[in-house]
Amino acid sequence: MSFVVEPSERIKSLPTYPFVKLEQIKEKARQEGRDLVDFGIGDPDLPTPKFIIDAMNKAIADAENHKYPTSTGMKAFREAASKFLERRLGIKIPAGQIVSLIGSKEGIAHFPLAIVNPGDVTLVPSPAYPVYKVGTLFAGGRPYLIPLKEKLGFLPDLDAIPARVADQAKILFLNYPNNPTGAVCDLEFFERVIRFAKKHQLLVLQDAAYCDVCFDGYRAPSIFQVKGAMDYAIEFYSFSKTFNMTGWRIGFAAGARPVVEMLAKVKSNIDSGAFQAVQCAAVTGMDHGDKAIEKMCSVYQRRRDLLCSGLDQLGLKYQKPQATFYIWVKTSKGMSSEEMSGLLLDRAGVITSPGSGYGPEGEGYVRFAMVVPEARIRLAVQRLKGLKL
Repeated sequence: MSFVVEPSERIKSLPTYPFVKLEQIKEKARQEGRDLVDFGIGDPDLPTPKFIIDAMNKAIADAENHKYPTSTGMKAFREAASKFLERRLGIKIPAGQIVSLIGSKEGIAHFPLAIVNPGDVTLVPSPAYPVYKVGTLFAGGRPYLIPLKEKLGFLPDLDAIPARVADQAKILFLNYPNNPTGAVCDLEFFERVIRFAKKHQLLVLQDAAYCDVCFDGYRAPSIFQVKGAMDYAIEFYSFSKTFNMTGWRIGFAAGARPVVEMLAKVKSNIDSGAFQAVQCAAVTGMDHGDKAIEKMCSVYQRRRDLLCSGLDQLGLKYQKPQATFYIWVKTSKGMSSEEMSGLLLDRAGVITSPGSGYGPEGEGYVRFAMVVPEARIRLAVQRLKGLKL
């Protein structure tokens, strides 16, 4: 009899990561020779700015960068991040309260290991980036789902969370600007969040991956703009969307020194830090990237306006986003999320992400990621018109 390796209970408890399933569907369609317009995964099609690539080329030739990096990140990287936050968001966080990450996904997934004990509760939005729930499960915690409703602008109703649950919770996960809904928040919302955190003595994990992808004059606030937030929050930043560096795997977290040190301790036992050459390239981006960010946002704003115009012609319902590169669209004719995504793929060659992959409250929606050129958006809209949705 051959030996059969049984997966752990934590692995059994995990659903298939939605993007893995999406890649499988795309691969099958491509093997059939179909021309696909891919609004599925939020992976920017725009290139990393050349001045960042040039900095990487220089840094990668330096043998000093070939050694093990520190778990917390190079001093130059953390100092650049501190200056970046002050210039972009107006918040002053010392370099000693910043830790580098191998992408914000890595940091967010590992963070619950720092403060969540088996059986502890975390408050996880639905719909949401799946890593919040997965990170909780890996730490042995119990995710309590808090619905994000369209009528509330896809903001959580904190007052609706039972007091007994909130009192048990260790972490409240937030993500604004929001994936997958494209929703934004104002500073008043973060003020309410911090009051909630103080009342129930929990930590807020704010995922700010899309804070630089904003339109129409909107500027995403930082939770640290709220007085007293440093005692109750940690904020995660990513260069994946800010500088189109998804494959580079670089980001950072900022917060109170003890909290950041807890995350750094977890990381020091799991990974060996981000490649120093990538950190050097990210420093260049932080120091000199403001114009590149503005140019990127203008591209996405044009795409948003073009796709929204097409969705209007199709009679589909959505909320026009002021940030992110996502449009969260209601399904038509009572279809489920998977049925709608399947129809768009099968009959129009248009790939979207079914909202159900982001949690129960995502059912009834599909997500369009505006990561294709304008000509392909026009092609997709023309194809969709033929479906009479």
